[in-house]
Amino acid sequence: MPIKVPDELPAADVLKEENIFVMHENRARAQDIRPLDILVLNLMPTKVETEVQIMRLLSNSPLQTNLTLMQMATHVSKNTSQEYLDKFYDRFENVRSRKWDGLIITGAPVENIGFEEVDYWGELCEIMEWSKRNVFSTLHICWGAQAGLYHHYGIPKYPLGKKISGVFPHTATVEDEPLLRGCDDVFCYPHSRHTEVRAEDVLRNPRLHIVASSDEAGVGIVVSEKHGQVFVLGHMEYDAMTLSYEYYRDLGKGMEPEVPAHYFPGDDPSRDPVMNWRSTANLIFTNWLNYYVYQQTPYDINSIGEGRE
Repeated sequence: MPIKVPDELPAADVLKEENIFVMHENRARAQDIRPLDILVLNLMPTKVETEVQIMRLLSNSPLQTNLTLMQMATHVSKNTSQEYLDKFYDRFENVRSRKWDGLIITGAPVENIGFEEVDYWGELCEIMEWSKRNVFSTLHICWGAQAGLYHHYGIPKYPLGKKISGVFPHTATVEDEPLLRGCDDVFCYPHSRHTEVRAEDVLRNPRLHIVASSDEAGVGIVVSEKHGQVFVLGHMEYDAMTLSYEYYRDLGKGMEPEVPAHYFPGDDPSRDPVMNWRSTANLIFTNWLNYYVYQQTPYDINSIGEGRE
């Protein structure tokens, strides 16, 4: 089944070139089905690239999804024109009166400052609080996961001595977790961050469960019980060349970054990386849509939030 995207969105052309079934709004309106309504809060500076990455993963499912992109009203993007954002992105004030099957909160390059110092922190907290009664399941990514764990559960982040960058092996820490159904015993995906959350802090809260971890990268995936929340401490949505782009970007800034671990063949940045996490990313995003959203969200979307804390 396709993913429905706004008419004229540039990411749609990229996905079509990859032979991914994309349905524009006009055609989708003619179908008499109950698609999933997914809201994406894209906090990444590389808006179009992140759109493509997220849409690519959401489209690899038999479920039809209506995708709505959201921007922050309290932040001015330095990398994407306001004209583009106003054309393709909604604001919270325009979506808050609706119920949503799913919400994705992306990462953001603001790890090295305190949460409360982020210029849009107040608005983000309002969105996360709103999501508990108006969104059936929320998927948080990297800094978005750290922000969600801090806001909802008071779990802090800690600065690292050096940036974690690379593609790291993970293992499941629980049995029969639907989110990991079909994953290999060891599965890899990228991390790219300057801070961490610690397992001992997560484990103190009985409402949270670490379902995947890495000996090198630490906590991998956390899920909650009450509010259908998933926290992915990494970037499994990344393309094959994203870590390479970040590495050379940081080199250009004179930051002397370490070569991303387990990424370039022979740790040689002159060689093209081999992508070994594509199947994991597709599987986990599909499992989230299926087990955490589709099979549990009410058919009457307006009843989302009833009976929740």
